[in-house]
Amino acid sequence: MRYLFLLIIVIPAMDIGVLLFSGKAIGVWPTIALILLTGIIGAYLAKKEGLQTIRRVQEQLSSGQIPGEALLDGICILIGGTLLLTPGFITDVTGFLFLFPPTRKPIKFLILKAWRRRINKGNIKIIK
Repeated sequence: MRYLFLLIIVIPAMDIGVLLFSGKAIGVWPTIALILLTGIIGAYLAKKEGLQTIRRVQEQLSSGQIPGEALLDGICILIGGTLLLTPGFITDVTGFLFLFPPTRKPIKFLILKAWRRRINKGNIKIIK
């Protein structure tokens, strides 16, 4: 619940502040153009990376492997694409970090670490 407050209230408020500041610094129309440009680039990158990940999952499944790494990539791409489609520079930067493979690797490590911690605490149960 404590993270929900951060996601719903604090981050959009910070994004609005950055948008207002950039509107004053570079102007309203360049700010709107940047927002639209990051949305378009983000949608393109999410589609490109998502299709590559789907192909990789299919290849791993057809060869009898468990596509754990590829599924984590898919989760990161979904989160990154969603963040890039929301207007705001903070969410755009975060979304690009989730989409680019070099920066996605440490994010996947943090996700795995958080899942392992929750599994060890008993919050998540694995059924075989």
